[in-house]
Amino acid sequence: MKTILTIAGFDPSSGAGITADLMVFRAHGLFGVSCITGLTVQSTLGVRATHPVAAETVRATLDCLWDDVPVDGIKIGMLATAENVSAVAGFLTQVRQERAGIPVVLDPVLRSSSGKDLLEPNGVGLLRERLLRLVDWVTPNLDELVLLSGRSVRERDDVPEAARLLQHDASGLNVLATGGHLPTPDDFVLTADGRMRWLAGARVETRSTHGTGCALSSALLCGLVRGDADAPQAAKDYVAGALRAAVPIGKGRGPVNHLWEMRSSR
Repeated sequence: MKTILTIAGFDPSSGAGITADLMVFRAHGLFGVSCITGLTVQSTLGVRATHPVAAETVRATLDCLWDDVPVDGIKIGMLATAENVSAVAGFLTQVRQERAGIPVVLDPVLRSSSGKDLLEPNGVGLLRERLLRLVDWVTPNLDELVLLSGRSVRERDDVPEAARLLQHDASGLNVLATGGHLPTPDDFVLTADGRMRWLAGARVETRSTHGTGCALSSALLCGLVRGDADAPQAAKDYVAGALRAAVPIGKGRGPVNHLWEMRSSR
């Protein structure tokens, strides 16, 4: 069984973050290990508070796991502080030197859907300047695409240019921009070699939408590790199924059904 590392925050409602990532890995027949970057006080009603883990603890955890576990892929989510961004960047630099070819997917979790900042402002700049150069895929939603590219994205035609701006100093970067806030929820793919395409989507009417970004990025990494022929499309299909199979949990925006389809390892 192949192993994936998730570096992200802890969501006690299990809709997003570490616990959600581990469910997605399990659904794809992969084993997950984790490094928690921050604790959140949240439920389906929103995020009330965040409590970052010290960067020294984050790096020590990553080094501890790396010395022991043969990791086949890495997913990065909420990092909370600039110090944690720097710690993860340092870790990835080591990974690239010691084991080339391990796929790394970054879900740039910058702000919760309820409006709570999940990465401090100077951390956003550091993520853009250092981390984007060290990952293979980035999966921003439209708001995150605006913050990372510095370009206004008001409609579908604005997405390709904003995605290209992310590659300005990261020539090996692939972009999967999610279109959940567009009139039609199509996702945009820009590969490192400049190929572009849209992944058609259909809106699913449900209140259980918490964790879609985490699920997409984690499923994308699973597809890359498993060697799926079209990992971005498979990830989008997985999230669509998780939305359709979701059942109401909590009083607010409940989680998608991360375990809707248990998949066997290849």
